[in-house]
Amino acid sequence: MCGIAGILNLNGEPASPVLIKKMTDAIAHRGPDGEGHFVENCLALGHRRLAIIDLSPAGHQPMSTQDGRFIVSYNGEIYNFNELRIELESLGYQFRSRTDTEVLLYAYAKWGDKCLERFNGMFAFAVWDRQQRELFLARDRYGIKPLYYTQVDGKFLFGSEVKAILAHPAYCKDIDFEALKEYFTFQNFLTDKTLFKGVKLVPAGTYLKISLATQKQVQKQYWDYHFTEPENPDDEREYIEELDRLFHQAVSRQLISDVELGAYLSGGIDSGSITAIAAQQLPYIKSFTCGFDLNSASGVEVSYDEREAAEYMSYLFKTEHYEMVLKAGDMERVMPNLAWHLEEPRVGQSYPNFYVAQLASKFVKVVLAGTGGDELFAGYPWRYYRAVVNDDFEHYVDKYYSFWQRLLSPPEIQQVFQPIWSKVAHISTKDIFSSVFKQHSVELTRPEDYVNHSLYFEAKTFLHGLLVVEDKLSMAHSLETRVPFLDNDLVDFAMKIPTRLKLGNLTEVVRLNENEPGNKTDKYFQRTKDGKLLLRKVMSNYIPNTLTERVKQGFSAPDASWFKGESIDYVRRTTENNRANIYKFLDKSAVQKLVDEHLQGKANRRLLIWSLLNLEQWCHLFLNN
Repeated sequence: MCGIAGILNLNGEPASPVLIKKMTDAIAHRGPDGEGHFVENCLALGHRRLAIIDLSPAGHQPMSTQDGRFIVSYNGEIYNFNELRIELESLGYQFRSRTDTEVLLYAYAKWGDKCLERFNGMFAFAVWDRQQRELFLARDRYGIKPLYYTQVDGKFLFGSEVKAILAHPAYCKDIDFEALKEYFTFQNFLTDKTLFKGVKLVPAGTYLKISLATQKQVQKQYWDYHFTEPENPDDEREYIEELDRLFHQAVSRQLISDVELGAYLSGGIDSGSITAIAAQQLPYIKSFTCGFDLNSASGVEVSYDEREAAEYMSYLFKTEHYEMVLKAGDMERVMPNLAWHLEEPRVGQSYPNFYVAQLASKFVKVVLAGTGGDELFAGYPWRYYRAVVNDDFEHYVDKYYSFWQRLLSPPEIQQVFQPIWSKVAHISTKDIFSSVFKQHSVELTRPEDYVNHSLYFEAKTFLHGLLVVEDKLSMAHSLETRVPFLDNDLVDFAMKIPTRLKLGNLTEVVRLNENEPGNKTDKYFQRTKDGKLLLRKVMSNYIPNTLTERVKQGFSAPDASWFKGESIDYVRRTTENNRANIYKFLDKSAVQKLVDEHLQGKANRRLLIWSLLNLEQWCHLFLNN
C-alpha cells in the first residue's frame, strides 16, 4: 500500500526531478516509510512507500527488472503473489526480494496486459517500458485503489490522489460544472469525471497504454461484473458449503502481512464475520468500533449506535477492542482535514470513517473491512424491490433512476444550478445513469434479471464510491484497508448465486407490484430483515442468530437530528452566508429553501446539507488556495 505519481512529457521535453518530488511530497501521507524516483528523458515515476510485505530496502520503488527494461511504481497488494512467484520461477525468473511488487513487475514482463487477469488483489500501478517507450497504467477489478490522470500542455500526469497532479504547475485548478451536476443528482460520480476540470479517474478494471513512439493512447476494460441467474441452480446446501469455503479462503488470503493487522468491528454481520474468521488465526486481534452519542437523536437515528453489538462480538471472538464515540460538532471539527484528504465529496457522510481510521492507525498498519458484502449478496432489498416488474429496460431505468436521485430532482437541479444552467443544461443525468448498463448484457425477462441489473449498477457505482472514500480516509492516516469480500473467487461465486437465495420476499413484492400498486407496497421499501439470506445462513455458524438476523443498518451518524439541533449554527453559518464559495455557481435562495425544509422538520435533507458543507470546504481548500 503506497502512493504513486508520474509525468510523461508527450512532446519529448525532459521530465523534471524537482516536479516529480513535489508530486510525491503532496501524497507523503500515503507512504511515510520511504520515497523513490526514477527520471529518464521525458519520463518520471515517483513513489511513497508504506511497507507491509518485506520491510527491507529490497522493497524500494520504483523497481526495475534485472535487465532494466521495465520500471514499476505500484500501490496495493497482490494476495496470490506467492503462487505467481512459483510459476514465474519455473519459467526462469529470479527474484531479489520477497515483495509482491517484484512479482507484479515480472508478471507484466512475461504476460503483458494479460497479467491483470491473474492478479487477485487491489492495485494501481504504472510500468514504463524503456525499450518500447510505452507507459502502462492499470487499476484493479473493483476499483479498490484509485488512480487519477490528466493531459495538459503536452504533459500526461497521474497519481494515486489528485493532490499529486495539483502539485504540477502545468495543471490549473478549476471546477467541472458538468461533474457537479452529476454529483448533485447521484451524490456520486457514475462516469470517470471528477470535480477537478480535466482530471479523470481510471475506471475500475481498466488499463491505459500510452505510446511515445506512435503517440497513441489506448484505454481498455479488461474485467467487469456479470450478475446472472443460473439456468440449473445447485441445491441450497451446496451453495452454503461453497460460500463457507470461499469466505474462509478470502479472509485467510488477506491476512498475509509483515506488520500487525486489525479489523473493523461494527454490529453488522459483514465486519463481524470477517473478524470471526480472522480471530481463529490471529489470537487477540485488535478490533475497532466507532459509536455515536445519541442524547439528541430522534426517530430511526436513536438506533444508530452499534457499540453494544460490537462489544458482544469482541467478547465472543476475544479481540483486543478499542472504541471511540462521536458527538455533534465532531463533523465541523474534522471537515477541513476530511475535505483535504477526500479531495471531493462522494457517497454519503463519511467523516465517521475518517475518525475510526484514525483510531485504528494508532495501533495497527493494516485493517480488514466488510465493504462489498451488501453489494454482492443483496443487502439493500428495499432498493431492488422498487424496480422488479417492468415492461422493458427503459421502464426499469425510469423507476430506478428516479430512486437514485439522492440529492436533487431534475426540477430542483435546474433551480439550484440557475447561475450556471447554460453550461450544464445539455448534460442528461438520465443518459449517464442508463450508460452504466451498456456492458451488462443480460436478457431482461424476469424479476430476477432486473434484480441482477440493480446489483450490477450498485457494484459499479455505489460500491466503487465507497471504495474510493475508504482508500482516501484510511491512507490519510497511513493505514491500509483490505476488503476480503472482494476476493476474485468469492466475487465470481457471488455473481452466480440464485436471487431466491439472496432475497426472500421477491415473489411477494412481484405480486404486490402487479396487483396492488401504490402506497400498499411501501412497507417493502423500508428497512427489512430480508436480503443477504445465504450469507446470513453461513455466518450463523460463527455469529449468534441475534446478530445475523438483525435489521440491516448502515454506518452513519445521526446527522439528520444534529443538523436541526446541536449543529444548526454550523449549517446556518455556512448556507446563509452570502459570501459562501458555493454561491459563485449555485442559487442561494433555492439552496436556502431546501435547507430550511430540513431545519423546520418538513423533509430529511441530511445528505444534501452534508454535500453543501463538504463542497464549501472543498472550494475553500482547492479553488481559493
